[in-house]
Amino acid sequence: MGALGRVLLWLQLCALTQAASKLWVPNTDFEVAANWSQNRTPCEGGAVEFPADKMLSVLVRESHAVSDLLLPLDGELVLASGAGFGISDAGSHWGCGAGNPAVFRDPDRFSWYDPHLWRPGDEAPGLFSVDAERVPCRHDDVVFPPSASFRVGLGPGAGPVRVRSISALGRTFTSDEDLAAFLASRAGRLGFHGPGVLSVGPEDCADPSGCVCGNAEAQPRICAALLQPLGGRCPQAACHGALRPQGQCCDLCGAVVLLTHGPSFDLERYRARILSTFLGLPQYQGLQVAVSKVPRSPRLREADTEIQVVLAEMGPETGGAGRLARALLADVAEHGEALGVLAATMRESGAHVGVGSAAGLAGGVAASLLLALLVLLVALPLLRRAGRLRWRRREEEVPAGAPLGFHNPVFDVAASKEPPRPRLLSGTPKAATGSTSHSYFVNPLFAGAEAEA
Repeated sequence: MGALGRVLLWLQLCALTQAASKLWVPNTDFEVAANWSQNRTPCEGGAVEFPADKMLSVLVRESHAVSDLLLPLDGELVLASGAGFGISDAGSHWGCGAGNPAVFRDPDRFSWYDPHLWRPGDEAPGLFSVDAERVPCRHDDVVFPPSASFRVGLGPGAGPVRVRSISALGRTFTSDEDLAAFLASRAGRLGFHGPGVLSVGPEDCADPSGCVCGNAEAQPRICAALLQPLGGRCPQAACHGALRPQGQCCDLCGAVVLLTHGPSFDLERYRARILSTFLGLPQYQGLQVAVSKVPRSPRLREADTEIQVVLAEMGPETGGAGRLARALLADVAEHGEALGVLAATMRESGAHVGVGSAAGLAGGVAASLLLALLVLLVALPLLRRAGRLRWRRREEEVPAGAPLGFHNPVFDVAASKEPPRPRLLSGTPKAATGSTSHSYFVNPLFAGAEAEA
């Protein structure tokens, strides 16, 4: 490994040792195009409309000329240095938006439980978190953008949201008393809404083997928020036998390794070992790894835990996750005592499903049926011309007083009352060699020509 590689690895390992933090991504700034109904900021001279029945705080960074400005009943516009609003004639800018007002989107659409809206502040490249751990865990520090406005929905209030600390509007809250006073203030009511309870406590994760995230009870709300853009349904996994690790909302392709750990196990050290020893190898390119402590049963908390290593295949290549899982098992077999790992097991998903495989199967079946029909249409005239296939009119085929039925030449009844015995030909075929003897049944269907001859 070169000097640059060693420096990058050192920086990544340093990031792994920092306290875990989650950063809130969206904001309610005026100049963000995604906050407006037409996915663009208001045109100069256009009409601007905020929802009248919503509380919101909007940071304005620049100067804007508008023809009309409809403000909410309860809200605020925070003007940065040099920002402001001026009046402009709408007729001179008629081409922008065809005269329709720019409507600010619903500020209550952002939910605390939506994993899309959080970004880890200390995650090294190649690592990821399962869905339940993308939302702040109870030992995480939560940071809201200090130079932006925001609004966060705290959900239905089924259970309290507890984290280590919250940093918002230039202040850091580590006690419930200070946080409660802030949430009751006007700034707090503009930034947070909903019946949910937000709580903080300076609870560090002092266990070197890691701590359970604590979002098991909130996972149904997390998955509902995550899948809302998809209609509440998980997308189809691209492999057979897909896996659903603990804390994940939908199935994924890859492998899961479960480690039984002892008191000397160090989660951060093991995560760094995977990153430095395995994940950088060419055969494991395209894999993402999540390492965390989970309860052995989702209903448990810290009573009985294990380490879950999720190896997700992010590209079309298959098999890399299984190879890495087996490499981790071999590493445990060789270095498990030094790592503090007592046992390890693995599960692996099946092969990927090719795109259009169902259509290909249906096309193959249709082609086979068409080919069989063509063969039948060609073979019937040839068999009849060669005397291998004969049929008669119905009145000729069934004599008067004969029992009704159909004519099967294989089980044909001869003139005698005793059914004919099949003729056997014994001997060695011309193409056969050796002492193996073969017997053949003569099929009357193809013996008619010889009988007539």
